[in-house]
Amino acid sequence: MPETSTVTVTVPATTANLGPGFDCIGAALSLYNRFQFSRLEPSATEKLKITVTGKETTKVKTDDSNLAYQAFIKLYGYLNQSPPPVAIHIDMQVSLARGLGSSATAIIGGLVGANELAGKPLSQVEVMQLAIELEGHPDNVVPALLGGCRLAASNTPRGSWEICDIPWHPNIVPVVAIPDFELSTAEARKVLPADYSKADAIFNAAHLGLLVRALETGNENWLRCALQDKIHQPYRQSLIKGYEAVQQAALNAGAYEMVISGAGPTLLALTDVANAVAVEKAMAAAWMEFGVKAEVRAIGLDTQGAQVSL
Repeated sequence: MPETSTVTVTVPATTANLGPGFDCIGAALSLYNRFQFSRLEPSATEKLKITVTGKETTKVKTDDSNLAYQAFIKLYGYLNQSPPPVAIHIDMQVSLARGLGSSATAIIGGLVGANELAGKPLSQVEVMQLAIELEGHPDNVVPALLGGCRLAASNTPRGSWEICDIPWHPNIVPVVAIPDFELSTAEARKVLPADYSKADAIFNAAHLGLLVRALETGNENWLRCALQDKIHQPYRQSLIKGYEAVQQAALNAGAYEMVISGAGPTLLALTDVANAVAVEKAMAAAWMEFGVKAEVRAIGLDTQGAQVSL
């Protein structure tokens, strides 16, 4: 099999948690980062060259600490091989530190790119396992790799994961409101309590079960109830300026409910096709009252996951 010299990996953004599905559920969105990997000549003086176009280019690291490159070398390390000298071009359309899985796109881009350049020695499941190890939890990396809406459950005795595809009713439209400020995942995790009550655990288990059925059926009453959460959102709301006002505006415009996308600060409303435009406008206007400019858009679900072109 001849060696591939250049590969491009297109990876979707993701929205994780969806209310009660903390750290275990996520959905891929039709918004993408692209990662192009080109082998450099072995004699090249530079072993790594990273260029970036698109959004927030100055915030993307261009040395060997770049997350896509870290994932790239992790896969070669897993194969017990030295990584080849490589030029990486990143086209950024998913904003950093906004709760849309930008780090997951880098991890999946780097792993899939390395696997392709290495001649595809690893299966998709093996790539996924490495991605979960790198990210620390499955909620973003799994849908970024596979597409669609996915629930991940650890199969503890085997040290593996069971991945469940969650059907998404075509009348449910995600509306993302991406503000002009960042919130790091580490900061958003710091505000969470170390322990939870039995009542809160039962509440989330019930609501996650209902959410799976609500997404499949599009049942409006189930969706309104199912998106409630007691594990992370009550603690993180205070980190997001104007949260309650934006939520109320979304509900008044016809959304089923609004949740925090990932660790935030992006907010995600689920609504129906008929109300999507009204929800978009209402969320943007409500945040503007707090001096927050937000890019708000109804967006599709990505069903393809990471795509490779040679």
